[in-house]
Amino acid sequence: MNYLITGSTGLIGKVLIDTIIRESDDGRTMLVLPVRNIAKAKERFACYKNVKKVHIVYVECDLLHMTKERFDLDFPIDYLIHCAAPTSSSHMLSNPVETADAVVLGTKNALELARHLNVAGMVCLSSMEVYGVVEDEGVVRKEEELGKIDLSNPRCSYPMGKRMAEHYCHIYQKEYGVPVKIARLSQVFGKGVRKSDDRVFMQFARAVVGGKDIILKTAGKSLGNYCETEDAVRAVLTILEQGEEGAVYNVVNEENTMSIWEMANLVADRIAGRRIQVRVCPEDSSKTGYAPDTGLRLSGDRLRALGWKPQKNLMQMYADVLKEMV
Repeated sequence: MNYLITGSTGLIGKVLIDTIIRESDDGRTMLVLPVRNIAKAKERFACYKNVKKVHIVYVECDLLHMTKERFDLDFPIDYLIHCAAPTSSSHMLSNPVETADAVVLGTKNALELARHLNVAGMVCLSSMEVYGVVEDEGVVRKEEELGKIDLSNPRCSYPMGKRMAEHYCHIYQKEYGVPVKIARLSQVFGKGVRKSDDRVFMQFARAVVGGKDIILKTAGKSLGNYCETEDAVRAVLTILEQGEEGAVYNVVNEENTMSIWEMANLVADRIAGRRIQVRVCPEDSSKTGYAPDTGLRLSGDRLRALGWKPQKNLMQMYADVLKEMV
């Protein structure tokens, strides 16, 4: 099979490509990777330079210039997997217009490209942030049960953009027959996370490595929904191959759902062996860019009905992260 994968140098994109290459054995797989900088992308995938069973083609462009004219290929594309999106909370806060454009227009360009290439299947990666702030905290939420998003908050450029991106998927499937499915990801970490990642789980991991107390910049009340990277990639491929066109699937390991406070204490007690403590030093959320507190608890029933089962819990996810940090 031939794949076009956006966001290939990001966490999910990189692990996805690792998985495809590992499982390819016929020597005929093509990977087409739109990237902003070919030299950096080649460095990221240098380990596959001499791998013969997969051929990688790089196309230099960003999400806003990912037009069909740039993809004049002499071979077909079977699957398109759209992983690219901004993920930094501080960027969402300081550059809300650019965030919204990258999410919404980038997804539209990916869908238009899938339409032009007449792909057999497509998965668009979305985010649990589309749920917004939910009522009835702790109630298990199915894919259709969305909450509220504050349209006046610049930080909401990302979750609102993801909602519109999902809507584009639905209308492209309805009007043009693009065979797109949506993988709505929970918080994903584990193997492959960059050391420089500044999301909360990596802040906790760095505290363990440095032997420093975990400092929470909020009260830690928000529920976190988590899934290990390789589990998430298997979910994406399961949705690609077996999912229903136009359908949305939560990608989550429900056994890993807990509050930020609970996860911080799990890390301090069980990962760090109580060598560090958890301290709460709240900061103004309008300056930190953190999403509003939520009691969101995701249901993974629809994805599990396809036969997917997660393999790793939070303890194993942190073990993988810490192993790659040393």
